[in-house]
Parts: sequence; structure tokens; C-alpha cells
Amino acid sequence: MDIEQLRTVTLVAQQGSFAAAARALSVDPSSVSRSVAAVEAELGLRLFQRSTRSLSVTEEGEIYLARLVPLLEELDRAHEDARAVSRQPAGTVRLTTSVAFAQTCVVPHLAEFASRYPDISLEILPSDANLDLAAHSIDLAIRLTPEPAGDLIRSKLIDTRYRVVASPQYLARSGALAVPTDLQAHSCLRFALPEFRTRWRFRRDGEEPVEVPVFGKVIIANALSLRLAALNGLGPALLADWLVKDDLDAGRLVDVFPDHDCSATEFETAAWVLYPSRSYLPRKVRVTIDFLKQALT
Repeated sequence: MDIEQLRTVTLVAQQGSFAAAARALSVDPSSVSRSVAAVEAELGLRLFQRSTRSLSVTEEGEIYLARLVPLLEELDRAHEDARAVSRQPAGTVRLTTSVAFAQTCVVPHLAEFASRYPDISLEILPSDANLDLAAHSIDLAIRLTPEPAGDLIRSKLIDTRYRVVASPQYLARSGALAVPTDLQAHSCLRFALPEFRTRWRFRRDGEEPVEVPVFGKVIIANALSLRLAALNGLGPALLADWLVKDDLDAGRLVDVFPDHDCSATEFETAAWVLYPSRSYLPRKVRVTIDFLKQALT
């Protein structure tokens, strides 16, 4: 039985349609249909129930795919382990993360990555939406959250802390902020997420956390633009430490409450690398994860 036809069958099951599998493979849908039909003919059973609007895996297909996927992964592992003896990791790795994290924390390390792994093509998909890994054939996702949900395998890259920052010019013009509740008298720059746009949370050693309602005329859906607005003196903003570290070090922004933990959700958050839950992880993906951990810590 043709191995590539078997891979096509598993891809159809993962993608949920012949058309989506064809797009992932960059082939015509009729080619995918022929591959599935050939496997079904050899097995003498139907793997997928088709209709004009939907496709579902049959009971026989579920049983077959449950055994097939681990076998294909083990075959890939055997091939890669054999090649790894004399070859560098190679292939394309598709990575998605937020626009701000990609620009601030990933792109600056691309030259070093390319030098270390010249045979890996790293395809980055910056998006502030959480793209579905299976639907977009993505190998890795970096999510910024207290704890990722779902059944993906996760590994922490870096801890993330949030700071309330403002430009020196803004503070000179509007007056210093002594305590978090002073924010209520200022026009804050707010991130366009429900948790970030209504109240910010603060915690100091030995004290109970407090929530401070925040107001302001500027609401932005992109962290890079929010940072630029703060740099331009439009008001205080709640931003991740990795995004404003260089600005704080250079004095372009001021940490308004350095003795407080700040957040809009949980105080302990992180950047997590996520990948599909499966027993086999290609070497090209493993070295990319290891590189990111080393580069960002």
C-alpha cells in the first residue's frame, strides 16, 4: 500500500475535508479523492462518509486511523533517526504567535537560528487570533496566557509580567502616579480585550490585591500600537515586560508602580510553546523549541 496515500488519508481526517487536505498538500482535490478511494478499495471498506456538505469518519475508519497514525509517526521517527546520524535537521517549521511577540521576541533571533540550522525554513505566521494548528498545518504556536487550555502539548518558554508604563513627558505634564487608584483620574491606554479594558489588578507584598477601574478614550487591539501610543505620551498603559524592557532601560518609558505586581488577569502568566498532542515530534520541531527556550531565557 502506498505510504503517501496513507498520509493523505490521515490528513483528510485531520483537516475534515478533501478540499482542506488538498490545500495543505498544494494539490488538486481530485488527487486527494483518488488517494482515499485507492486506500478504501484495497481495504475493502469505507473510511469516510461523504455528503455534498460534510465529511465524517466511519466507525471502521476510526478503528483504522487509530492504528495507522502511530505507525506512520513511528515510520517518520525511524527515517529521521537514521538521517540524523549524518545530517542537520531539515524541512519547514510553521510557527504562529502574536504580532507583538513575533516582532519583539522571535524575529530578532532569526539570523542566529538560520546560522545554526541552515536547512530549516522557518515560516512565521504572526496573528493576534489563535489560529487552529491542524486547520493551518502549523507545527508550533506560542500563546501568552496564564495556562493554555485544550489538548495540545505545552512547554513554558518564559514567565511574563505586566507593568503599567508611561512616558516621562506624560508624567511631567500630568503629574506622577503615587498609588494605583490614582489611575482613575487619568486617561489610560487600554488594550481591546474584555479583561484589559475595564479594570487593572495590583498586588504588593503583605497586602491584598486590589482592582482599579480604568478609563480612557484610546482603545487599541494591537500591543505594538499600544506601546507606541504610550511612547508618544498619550497616557499610561498596561504592557508585557518583554515588550517594554528596552524602553524602560533606555528611559523612554517609566515603570509607574515598580513595587507592585500588575495584571489584567492572573499575576502569574507566561509565554507557552504549544504543539499537537502526538507521540512523534519531528527533529526540526524539537530543535526549534530548544532554540526558542535558549534564546528567550
